[in-house]
Amino acid sequence: MPLYLGAASLMALACVRVGADLIAGIDPFLPPNRRPFIGAMALARRELAVDILRQIFLAGLVLGTALWRDGAGWRARLALDRRQPNGMRARNLLLVLLLWPLAHIVWVSATAAVFGTSFGQGTRLSPLLTPASVAAWLAYVVVLAPVAEELLMRGEIFRRARTVLGPAATILLTATIFALAHISAPSSAGWGLARPVSLLPLAIALGILRWRTGRLWPCIALHGWSNLALIAYVLWPG
Repeated sequence: MPLYLGAASLMALACVRVGADLIAGIDPFLPPNRRPFIGAMALARRELAVDILRQIFLAGLVLGTALWRDGAGWRARLALDRRQPNGMRARNLLLVLLLWPLAHIVWVSATAAVFGTSFGQGTRLSPLLTPASVAAWLAYVVVLAPVAEELLMRGEIFRRARTVLGPAATILLTATIFALAHISAPSSAGWGLARPVSLLPLAIALGILRWRTGRLWPCIALHGWSNLALIAYVLWPG
């Protein structure tokens, strides 16, 4: 996992650094003390571009690895085919997808209260953001991140763990790795642990879905739907 994430991050940083500098007419190889200040908004756009490209490269690396290792069987490797019957009734799966965001919001809110962090309190999008930037950010949070992260966690890593572990151990292992990967920088509010703790139930639910259905698409759908529900809750007026 560190190799996948590290490689995707380095590729994204290099592309944004060189590409954005060339577009702005800046020599990307200038030393830091000679680089012109590009402004706060340009920096924010570059950060968003890095986040988006990181997910795209991550998904590409996972898919490329699966294709290299299993050839035509790459879909089965990542649970993207339909060879295995769906072990979960469609009605139950639909209920999980519909009801889970409510439980997730309650858990995240309770976690924030325990750790003394703010969640959903006065959050607003910056008025300086362009509609294109908002659309790109939403696509990143609701589509790109769920697809890339599920390809890695409940796709490649789940498959490898399942070859040596039972279902319960695999679910807990992938959930723990997923949560730990979201540890933020240490801060006075929660010491950076609030986010991984808040994500642990979601990670367990995603692992159970992967095991019960034998497919990755339900995990991607639940991950993206949960992210969208949180965004709507945080940004809802009033």
